[in-house]
Amino acid sequence: MARQVRQVAQARPARRERAGRLAVVGRAAVTWLRALRGRTIAVTAGGLALVAAVIVTVVLLSQGDDRPPVPETRARHYTEVDACLLTGEKGITAGTAAEVWQGMQDASLKTHARVSYAPVTGEQSTGNARPFLNGLIQRSCDVVLAVGKPEVAAAQESAGHNKKVDFVLVGGTRASVNVSTVAAGDGLRADVAHAVETRVNARG
Repeated sequence: MARQVRQVAQARPARRERAGRLAVVGRAAVTWLRALRGRTIAVTAGGLALVAAVIVTVVLLSQGDDRPPVPETRARHYTEVDACLLTGEKGITAGTAAEVWQGMQDASLKTHARVSYAPVTGEQSTGNARPFLNGLIQRSCDVVLAVGKPEVAAAQESAGHNKKVDFVLVGGTRASVNVSTVAAGDGLRADVAHAVETRVNARG
């Protein structure tokens, strides 16, 4: 009976030692498998990404020939001639000034002259219109149009001192070499367009 107890006592440490070795081996195997699994996932993901990129490239290249051609954007080319309009404080919103502006735009479509306008702000008088008119001349406006009594009067006075500038005056009374007059009323838009075209083309 004593022998059996001794044998059992000796057997237990051996089993424990074996179990400890197995545990170490098991942990090492689990660690290796985890590392292997991580690398495998990374490699697989990289491979899938590469395949996807190749597929997308092939699809885009194959569709390239089927796409409709993109139309070229053609910017409008203007001539080096500027036609500028001097108006009252209301600008080109309505009335005679609006018709004059429309006529200038019609002329611009045919001659490619640049068109712009400047309203006289503040007191509506000939004296106050002069600085605004001088501003247009200093901006190198080649053709100056004026609509409104103070604006036309200021332009009429200035025309004699600025022979290189052509003037188109709506309701003006005196025409000269560099001054054209246009009557307000029916046909104003067409008359302005014709006057501007004539002055711009003369600068050719």
